[in-house]
Amino acid sequence: MAVGSDQTQDFPMPHDGPNDGHDHTEPPKDIALRVKALESLLVEKGLVDPAALDEIIDTYETKVGPQRGAKVVARAWSDPEFKARLLADATTAIVDMGYEGRQGEHMRVVENTADTHNLVVCTLCSCYPWTVLGLPPVWYKSAPYRSRAVIDPRGVLAEFGTSLSDDVNVRVWDSTSEMRYLVLPQRPAGTDGWPVEDLEKLVSRNSMIGVERARSVNQSESE
Repeated sequence: MAVGSDQTQDFPMPHDGPNDGHDHTEPPKDIALRVKALESLLVEKGLVDPAALDEIIDTYETKVGPQRGAKVVARAWSDPEFKARLLADATTAIVDMGYEGRQGEHMRVVENTADTHNLVVCTLCSCYPWTVLGLPPVWYKSAPYRSRAVIDPRGVLAEFGTSLSDDVNVRVWDSTSEMRYLVLPQRPAGTDGWPVEDLEKLVSRNSMIGVERARSVNQSESE
């Protein structure tokens, strides 16, 4: 569902933009302690198998992450037929690549173009396409992001270093339990003929949420 507003209001928002030296993807210490206490209680009562829990955590931390989404995007950039299928039926196209699972059952891909930039948010909680992006960053779940992405999307984008000209339309998509969105960033200039493996390196998690663009060729060469 697309939502949006031209009203502007200032709410401080934590994020891990390009000029931020802190790693906001790690939970605050007090939250981490609460989670550990809850986990211990559930294990003690026999409601959770610690080995199964460890396997789930390891899967989403090390095996499932933005690298999957990067493969989807890079393939769409280099394979017009796949791109058409992805935009028409993202769920099936992504499953056909072998990526399926929890919070990836109902997917829609929205494409950034020269005149449209897409931004994804979950205004109610933190619905997020785990199967292609892994676990959501803390800032995505924060109340300031969830409200400001709708109220002042251009301001949010600017905080991530993404400046858009006035003639570019910003569309905000509200992810829900029924539908999760993934942004297909614009393919960077100067990448014609690049192999898929190199294109994947230009795709970041943030660009697939829409708060940033894909990395440029110059950025790739400097890293």
